[in-house]
Amino acid sequence: MQESLRLRATQSPIIPIIADLIRSCPGTISLGQGVVGYGPPEQVSREIARFQAEPANHKYQPVGGIPELLARIGEKLTSENALRLDDTNRLMVTAGGNMAFMNAVLAIADPGDEFILPTPYYFNQEMAVTMTNCRPVLVPTDSNYQLDVGALRAAITPRTRAIVTVSPNNPTGAVYPMESLRAVNELCAERGIFHLHDEAYEYFTYDGSRHFSPASLPGSAPHTISLFSMSKAYGFASWRIGWIVFPATLEPAMRKVQDTLIICPPVISQYAAIGALSAGADFVREKLGAITEVRRVVQAELAPLSADGVMEVPPAQGAFYFLLRVRTSVPSLAVAERLIREHRVAVIPGNAFGLERGCHLRVAYGALQRDTAREGMGRLVTGLRALTC
Repeated sequence: MQESLRLRATQSPIIPIIADLIRSCPGTISLGQGVVGYGPPEQVSREIARFQAEPANHKYQPVGGIPELLARIGEKLTSENALRLDDTNRLMVTAGGNMAFMNAVLAIADPGDEFILPTPYYFNQEMAVTMTNCRPVLVPTDSNYQLDVGALRAAITPRTRAIVTVSPNNPTGAVYPMESLRAVNELCAERGIFHLHDEAYEYFTYDGSRHFSPASLPGSAPHTISLFSMSKAYGFASWRIGWIVFPATLEPAMRKVQDTLIICPPVISQYAAIGALSAGADFVREKLGAITEVRRVVQAELAPLSADGVMEVPPAQGAFYFLLRVRTSVPSLAVAERLIREHRVAVIPGNAFGLERGCHLRVAYGALQRDTAREGMGRLVTGLRALTC
């Protein structure tokens, strides 16, 4: 009795692997998992009480989301993303951004179809493509982790179903400019494929960088699928609420997938999301100030290593990550393991993001306080110097 060949071909998720190592080494400071250090706004509690007051809420609700939440999301998309809902597109609430991506893959692809993933990729997306018997086609980004539109064009084949973009990016922190995303979107329209765009980190931009939603482009609705998540911005990771905007032609397929996988998103979480969205972007902007301060601490601690040639830190003006290029012949997973065991600091190795050559390490700072950031980065700097000398 053996497991599915599809699952054997799928990489193991790196976060639980690193978490197990952390548990085996008490006192380790994690610069690994991409979460924030705060919880949801206080308005959530009020909405949970409203949920509990209505007995019908304990029954199944509409497959695509409760009407009140859909309306709130629609208002948010219009005011913040310049993305209007009309008869050309549809909105569906999902149990987080990962589910939104899986829904999209199942709805648009057949076994053997291809998804173009700029590398480094977000590992759960590569896993979803592999798990569905589709083929991830990996296309390198440039030295600053920006899109190479020419390389994306060259990778398209008759089996290509979508180009996937993530901006602000996990794991690199790169923010793709409007011009690049427009070029990808136009390429997808030209070649009759989907542009599958992940906007989970839309609020996390720095140094004057700006987030852009390609689904706001005129004429983009028939070929653009947009993924959103509340996990990061609203401290909502365990509540599992995201949403997907997709072409209206995909509605029957999307409803089949959603009804099969989850029937409807958790209703109590949908009420909580109504509360969070009533707090709005001001709640996120207030929290972003503290994250920006921690980001400065991380940059200051990394600067001497860059100056000494131990590593490179490509520009990262979004999300809450830096993806380091470490000058060592030791594989990234081995370096990550030694940093935990010998220096009590955890990062995520680059092989999880499709970077098999060289040593790359993702540093996450969204959940850190200033003092923890200084201590954790001090351990990381000490460890990298010891491992690369």
